Amino acid sequence: MTDLVAPAPAPAFVPPARFAVPGRIAVPEAASSVWRRAVITEIRRETPRTATFRLAVPGWAGHLPGQYLTLRLTAPDGYTAQRNYSVASAPDDSGHIELTLDLVAGGEVSGHLHTVARPGDTVEVRGPHSGFFAWTGDHPALLLGAGSGVVPLMSMVRHRRLRGLDVPLRLIVSARTREDLIYAAEYGPETSVLLTRAEGRLTAAHLAPLLADPPPGGWEAYVCGGNGFAEHASRLLAAAGQPLDRIRIERFG
Repeated sequence: MTDLVAPAPAPAFVPPARFAVPGRIAVPEAASSVWRRAVITEIRRETPRTATFRLAVPGWAGHLPGQYLTLRLTAPDGYTAQRNYSVASAPDDSGHIELTLDLVAGGEVSGHLHTVARPGDTVEVRGPHSGFFAWTGDHPALLLGAGSGVVPLMSMVRHRRLRGLDVPLRLIVSARTREDLIYAAEYGPETSVLLTRAEGRLTAAHLAPLLADPPPGGWEAYVCGGNGFAEHASRLLAAAGQPLDRIRIERFG
C-alpha cells in the first residue's frame, strides 16, 4: 500500500499461542495502551527480505526482552493499518527501539516500511504487550527460533550481553540458507545455527546435549517461529523431557 505516508494494529505477527503460562509477568496497561509517535532514525538491511527499523520513541516506558508492540500507519484519507511486531533491541534508556521485519507478500504495513519508508518518517506505536513470552534474565533460557522468529529471542541475547549477565542462555536458530539468516554477524558462542536447506530440520539430536545436562534449576524454553516450526520444536522439547509448563511458544503464520 504505497499511499501510506505517515505512520498503523492487526498482526504480521499473530498473537502468541499459549502453550504454557508459567511465571506470567504483569504489563502496565496504562502505559502500553497509549499511542506514541515514533520517528524512523535508521533502516538496516539484514537479509534480502528482512530489514531492521530503528525508532526514536519519546516517552517510551521501556520493555522486557521478548515483548512486542503494535505499529500503526495512517493514510492521508484516514485509513489505518496496524500490525504487531516483536521488539528486537535490548531494553535500554536511549529512547530508541528496534523492529526487524520480513517483507510479507501483499503486506500493507511491511510493504510500506520496506519499499516506501525512509529515515525521518513517522509512525505510531503502542505497547509493550505480553508478559507471557518475556525473559527478565533471572533464570536459564533455552531459545529456539526459525526465520524471523529469532527477533524476540535476539532481544534476550542482547539483554544478557548488555547487562553482563552470567545466567545460562542458549540459542538454536534455524534458517533455510546463510543468506536467509537474520543477525548473522551477531551470533556468538551461545548460538548454534542450523541451515535447513543443507542440514535438514531441527531434530532431537540438536537438543539432546542441552537437555541431558541442564543448568541448575533447569531451562525455561522459548520457541518462536511459524506454525510448523513451533509445533515441531515444542514436540521435540516435550519428548526430550522438558516440562510442559516450562515451554513458552510464540507463533506466527
